[in-house]
Amino acid sequence: MKPASIRRRSLTATALVAVVPLVLAGCTGGGGGASTGGEVTKLTVVDYYGENDEKVITSFLDTCGTENGVEIERTMVPGGSLIQRVLQQASSRTLPDVLMLDNPDLAQIAETGALAPLSDFGLDADGYAEGVVQSGTYDGKLYGLAPTVNTIALFYDKSVLADAGIEPPATWDELESAAKALTSGDRYGMAVDANATYEASWQFLPFMWSNGADEKDIATPESAEALQLWTDLVADGSMSKSVLNWTQADVNDQFIAGKTAMMVNGPWQLPALDAAGADYGVVTIPVKDASDTAVTPLGGEVWTVPQTGDAARQAVAAKVVACMNSDENQLAMAEQRNTIPSKTSVADTYAEQQPDQQAFVTLVASARSRTAELGAEWPTAATAIYTAIQAALTGQASPEKALDDAQASN
Repeated sequence: MKPASIRRRSLTATALVAVVPLVLAGCTGGGGGASTGGEVTKLTVVDYYGENDEKVITSFLDTCGTENGVEIERTMVPGGSLIQRVLQQASSRTLPDVLMLDNPDLAQIAETGALAPLSDFGLDADGYAEGVVQSGTYDGKLYGLAPTVNTIALFYDKSVLADAGIEPPATWDELESAAKALTSGDRYGMAVDANATYEASWQFLPFMWSNGADEKDIATPESAEALQLWTDLVADGSMSKSVLNWTQADVNDQFIAGKTAMMVNGPWQLPALDAAGADYGVVTIPVKDASDTAVTPLGGEVWTVPQTGDAARQAVAAKVVACMNSDENQLAMAEQRNTIPSKTSVADTYAEQQPDQQAFVTLVASARSRTAELGAEWPTAATAIYTAIQAALTGQASPEKALDDAQASN
């Protein structure tokens, strides 16, 4: 998932409970434009996009606003504080007309009653990848749609592997063998983000899920096998101990600098890799056995229509969400943001136009929503996962014990 959307945070049950009655009682409107019953001339939008995304998203929002006869008043909130702001706005009945959420957060906010089901406005998720539908759904109802999404894959240095006569690994055994052979001097064979944040959990999930493990109970042999793989890579020197502190951006910097021959990362890194002239290839993340299927987590943001209590404004807001999700806009947004269209047919077209994205398109088709199993309880499991990773990779506990301890405290 894109770094900006993998922030560490907590959401207390007390805060959620306090919001529910206020939201269900109805809100007074989105804080801008016409009041209930009048002509809608302006819509308020809240999101957390920054840097290049800010310009891209502004352009699409403005276009969709113009197409629907409204001015877009956009507020950008730092990712780490977005959820608390949404809860405060729900309590004060000042929710925006359109709200962007990191997809794992949707369940937590929908649980409070702060979001309107998109079916109320005739919107559905026909043609979307299954994981995308899961990420926008809570308690059987669709609340959010994502124009584009992302996931992670294995990047490798083409020239380094070619010089060593090594093919990109497809299994864990091949990964361990390749990482060890490619480790030389100040270059490590492999790199991941294993820091004490949701980013580490996000990067570990493909290894855990593809081995048949489940976040409902991480204290299983299947999870331990996946964590043992990471632990062994660090223990034999094929992966730097610094991965315990690296972000995904740091991992990419290491790859560009030639300090690692392979890395787990996402498509948002392609512009930096291309600008640096990196000679890279991308394949699906290795699985334990060749017969296994790689299952990766779905990243990206969903657009929602909050319960503002103003039917006219909500109707127009839904049209803007639909516009952001049109086939044309999904394709154009993916090209400009290095993400993957959420509709499978559009994603296939994208892969034909952008061959470097084929591995990500393939993975997105079967990618899993992080909240599909646990819903609003996902953040607790994510914390347990990265806590276990830290304990195992630092040698404080064996993978089995690290997972047992983390699950017990979950």
